[in-house]
Amino acid sequence: MAPPVASAKLTLSCPLYASDFDPQDNNFLLVGGGGGEGRSGVGNKIVLLVSLVVIEASLTASQALINTSRKQTISNIVDIDLSREEDSVTSLAIASSTSSSVIAFAGINSSEKDQIAGKNEHFRSFRLEYPPKKRTDGRDVDGGAQEYKGQTAPLGRASLFKPSTGSKKETYQRITRLSRPCIVNGGQLGAIATGLAPEGEIVLFDAKTNGPMGPWVEARLSTGKGEAVDLDIIGLNDTEDVPPGTFTVAYCTDYVVHAFKMTLKQDRPPEPQYAYNEPHPDTFSSTSARSKLRSLRFITPSLLLMLQNRPERQGADLLLLELSSHLNGRIISLKPLHKGIKSATALSVTHLPSSAGSRHVSEHVVAVAGQDTSISIFTLEHSPNPPFKSVKLRLHTRLPSVHPLQITSLAFSTFVPPSEPENSNLPQYLKLASTSIANTVVVHTLPLLPYPPSSPNSSRQRYVLTPPGRSESTQMTFSIVVATLVIAVSAFLLQAFVEIRGASPEYLGAKGWLSQRIHDYIAVPYVLGDHTSTSSTPTVIPSAPSSSASTAISSLTDQLSSFPSSFQQQATSTLPNIRRFVTDSPEKAKEAVSSALDAASSAALELNAASQAYSAKGSSTVSGAASAVSSEASSVISPASTKYHHIRDLISRHHHHRRHETPSPGKPIPNMIVHHDEESGHMKAGFHREGSGEAGKRFEELSHKEKEIWMERLQKAGVWAKEEGEAVLKGVFFGGAAQLVGQAVG
Repeated sequence: MAPPVASAKLTLSCPLYASDFDPQDNNFLLVGGGGGEGRSGVGNKIVLLVSLVVIEASLTASQALINTSRKQTISNIVDIDLSREEDSVTSLAIASSTSSSVIAFAGINSSEKDQIAGKNEHFRSFRLEYPPKKRTDGRDVDGGAQEYKGQTAPLGRASLFKPSTGSKKETYQRITRLSRPCIVNGGQLGAIATGLAPEGEIVLFDAKTNGPMGPWVEARLSTGKGEAVDLDIIGLNDTEDVPPGTFTVAYCTDYVVHAFKMTLKQDRPPEPQYAYNEPHPDTFSSTSARSKLRSLRFITPSLLLMLQNRPERQGADLLLLELSSHLNGRIISLKPLHKGIKSATALSVTHLPSSAGSRHVSEHVVAVAGQDTSISIFTLEHSPNPPFKSVKLRLHTRLPSVHPLQITSLAFSTFVPPSEPENSNLPQYLKLASTSIANTVVVHTLPLLPYPPSSPNSSRQRYVLTPPGRSESTQMTFSIVVATLVIAVSAFLLQAFVEIRGASPEYLGAKGWLSQRIHDYIAVPYVLGDHTSTSSTPTVIPSAPSSSASTAISSLTDQLSSFPSSFQQQATSTLPNIRRFVTDSPEKAKEAVSSALDAASSAALELNAASQAYSAKGSSTVSGAASAVSSEASSVISPASTKYHHIRDLISRHHHHRRHETPSPGKPIPNMIVHHDEESGHMKAGFHREGSGEAGKRFEELSHKEKEIWMERLQKAGVWAKEEGEAVLKGVFFGGAAQLVGQAVG
């Protein structure tokens, strides 16, 4: 989580459209704006305020120099009123500065009357003197208030664009951009671009040759009907294969990025190259509109950061464009912005210098303003030279609702690392300024951290906003690997579980992993489906119920009267179902008959158990009645038409008894036994108590060949499938020709 960001806010007397920090002193900020020509407002004035210097125009146009020497305070020092007969400040940039003054360029259109006459001196330059640094607190040595008497003077005005040929004179200086001074010869290249012109134009000039008639123009570029949306300049200071003082310039229209190299005082005009073209949507897209480029900034001479807005206000993205030596570009990274940002309005980038021991890593800080007045701050880590294989673009923090209305500009201060060792322990900050059409300017102070944090050699430390971490591609790969492992382990455990419970064929051999006791407790049979007989023999329902079944039921009811009342209630609870299903009309459904068979078998089992616990008088009667009921119920339907549900129910009941009943001398646990009649080919199933004389072997005691024979019989009968596994048959007896309590099911 990012640390809290301190901020300071100031409301001026006019809407603000542009801002720039002094590159030598981040305590001073220049902002400009205004209400335009012909609007009433505050009168012209120069105001001295404590601690800060501000240059501000009247309501019609203004520039303000802001001092942000204290991270949570901001105030203006000087207001410079511009003519109310001219346009507002649309763009500005600080060209150079010293400890006592600063020179700034600004775009301010002449009056409408002058423009109609073909004279539009849109390029303006100013010199602003700073107050004494020891007295920026607004007080003299003796504690009394002091008056700042520094001078602010215009240096020149010029018309650098070609005269407009349109019927309406709306051309203005939309962009003012300056490069950093060249290390080799101190040269500085500047560029301005038109807005609302019939034909777009970019003018490149020498920023060091400023005079009353304006700077020396190096080149002019026509952009046709597509005006430059944004442009940027970077010097090639460390490159050996280009002449000293060479610059790379990139500009973008709505859909295309152009780039070219040039030097000051070169003989031939520059030749822009296509670096990037916004792709068209695919055939199946819901819209034919393309994303539009909003802004761009150089990260290195070979790496360009671009901001694009998706069509129909569907969001915005940051794109990294890698430029080849021939200035052909390819996208190497795309970062979608927050879903609350439907479109972006401003972009700013600054570089955090690397130390001598960290030349292989460089960090930039990126700020993006959205239409929702939020500011998203990112960190960008990359290698200083191509190829850029490890690029880390990470969100640092998001500042919501910074201004009441739309944000018009963003500007980072220039961070200069402390040069003195004793100052390296002091907190270091990076400042971010933003302006709005709501007359507000906000300065955020971002704390920087030394990295590595515990390095004994301060010269090898560098300051970062966010400590280095894994790249997004590495993080994504790590997440995918972890997710795959979790899924694989879960699938393995699930397969082992279903094998142990007998719901799946054995692939892992999981049955042998557990002790016999735990396996018997877990291995509960599953019924995977309605495995019906494939016989095409039609169902045969008798024309009338058997009278002997009714007689047996009546006899059974009479005999139970001699038993205790608690047992009578338990034993006779199934008799109404038996009576209803057995004596129903022939139109009764097969499912009802099958349920009656199950109920009869259950009643017989309970009666047999009761016969062993009570007197001999009741025992023979109950056993006989139970046999009569189950035998008669079995004859109600044809064996060829049965769906074999009964054996499945008996198997489930068999495992229920083994899990939940405790054997005792008077009541052993009943076992299930399945018998195959060789003559009829039918199978019978039922329960018997251990020691009752039933002949047969448990399934696990059968030989391999016998197991295969029985499993084939059960599978043909449709009462067992291979997918259920052999665990469901464990403990079941097979064979024997005793008197079973059960029914014919095959």
